[in-house]
Amino acid sequence: MKPSQSEGDINQSPRRSQWQSQHLEPATRSLLARDSAAFLHQSVSTPCLSAIAKAQGIWIEDVGGRRYMDFHGNNVHHVGYAHPHVIGAIKQQLDALTFAPRRFAAERAVQLAEALGQRFETLTGQPGKVLFTTGGSDAVEVAIKLARVATGRFKTLSFWDSFHGAGLGASSVGGESLFRSGQAVGPLLPGAEHVAPFGCYRCPYGHAVDERGQPRLDQCQLACASMLRYVLEREGDVAAVIAEPARAVPFIPPPGYWQAVREACHAHGTLLIFDEIPTGLGKTGRFFAAEHDGAAPDIVVLGKALGGGVLPIAACIARADLDVAGAYALGHYTHEKNPVTSAAALATLEVIEREGLVENAARVGDYALERLQEMKQRHALIGDVRGRGLLLGLDLVRDRASKAPAADAAERVLYAALSRGLSFKTTMGNVLTLTPPLIITREQMGQALDILDECLGEVGAQAPSLR
Repeated sequence: MKPSQSEGDINQSPRRSQWQSQHLEPATRSLLARDSAAFLHQSVSTPCLSAIAKAQGIWIEDVGGRRYMDFHGNNVHHVGYAHPHVIGAIKQQLDALTFAPRRFAAERAVQLAEALGQRFETLTGQPGKVLFTTGGSDAVEVAIKLARVATGRFKTLSFWDSFHGAGLGASSVGGESLFRSGQAVGPLLPGAEHVAPFGCYRCPYGHAVDERGQPRLDQCQLACASMLRYVLEREGDVAAVIAEPARAVPFIPPPGYWQAVREACHAHGTLLIFDEIPTGLGKTGRFFAAEHDGAAPDIVVLGKALGGGVLPIAACIARADLDVAGAYALGHYTHEKNPVTSAAALATLEVIEREGLVENAARVGDYALERLQEMKQRHALIGDVRGRGLLLGLDLVRDRASKAPAADAAERVLYAALSRGLSFKTTMGNVLTLTPPLIITREQMGQALDILDECLGEVGAQAPSLR
């Protein structure tokens, strides 16, 4: 079986070069050449696919005038690109106060901290306190430091195949080989332990799913949660479990999983940190993805979409009684209380609330899942459909019985869709991950799924060459 193709490999693949030769004009090629010459190269983001000229709502437009519905967006575009309320709030704040040194309080930053603390209390039943950073990786680092100080321990337990950022600490608790292996970056953080993640379709413990793709809990007995409890018991001194409440691949946790993990953490004095950077702020049809599973974390990390798809800002929100690190510098970032980024985040929260975007994500997501399940009945390439809200995924396989990943098919579908004006992400080589903005309408979702349906049919007709 051909190994799964990473996104970094896809960025370098002959199919990408072929797509570019068919779609890019000289002006775009020139800008891509300049980009390649000016930036240090790294996997995943090098080389670029095309060059962007405009982003508005659910759409991006390249230099050549081609428009794409953006079902990727690095999960920053929950409220759509260039939302007028967010842009207006930023402009207004620029005229009032552009910067606040850390030693001074800034009202916009205080308002944002209060708003997020209240959201945390709604989730957990306990008041929350906040630190801001300029990116999600840094917010994860703050969470790790806080857990160490609060518990007097240094070990963490997280999941293979997870992603928590590109910083040294975030890479240590993350589980993607792209950020951990085969690099001359030196040793990662000591005490960063990992276990297999939940992922029922391809259960790492070998348990089967039913005909609907749901776990057979009477057989598996949540072996994935039991292994985590076992490691906590054997280690005895783990500071924190850090995880995505819904894996962004996506994989949805089996019923009862997080309650079992929460109980295990409580029993062993371990804090539970939820990384809601891709899934929070309504992506799954609840403000926090953790709300679906009824498990209260001790610390939550938000980022990406918090800045409205305009400015970088992230937050570490913790139980108020964990405010025990006053003698240490957990973050100490220059733009920690920046009034402009805070204004962007406050406006983003206002848009999500006023426009009912969490509810819209649930409604449109239910419609999309129904359509995708119907597609599965017609397209043999689709081995599994999974998701919540507007976190959606199609697992493409060469054979449903063996579940052998169809990475080549996924890449073909991706470029066929790009040619028709739909952009999305491939993860783990063979999973089509669809994460549109929360502002998307049912009609727009229908148009996108029509494109995807057509592309799956086109690539499926080449099935003999893909198997």
